[in-house]
Amino acid sequence: QVQLVESGGGLVQAGGSLRLSCAASGRAFSSYACGWFRQAPGKEREFVARISWSGGNTAYADSVKGRFTISRDNAKNTVYLQMNSLKPEDTAVYYCAVTPDWGTTARYNYWGQGTQVTVSS
Repeated sequence: QVQLVESGGGLVQAGGSLRLSCAASGRAFSSYACGWFRQAPGKEREFVARISWSGGNTAYADSVKGRFTISRDNAKNTVYLQMNSLKPEDTAVYYCAVTPDWGTTARYNYWGQGTQVTVSS
């Protein structure tokens, strides 16, 4: 069992930055790959970024590539999402999740409760 708690969301102007954190508790966090997802009102949840258990491999959605950076600190059981050059279309609830798998078909077993990010124009 892994419990995930996101933080760091808020209201920011377009062009600004935020850093989201996802703190994990429970067993073997360092053995899981982690992902960030988001869901805007009226839209389906979408993939944002993922990072391997070691942090050596990452992947991003095209819409955030070059603006967002995912990282992790296994000693702190935390995964981060640094978001720069934010756009109004980045407004969504952001969720972190973990999976024992890797890749686009990975099944994410555990999810956090989400944190709201609002970008004003």
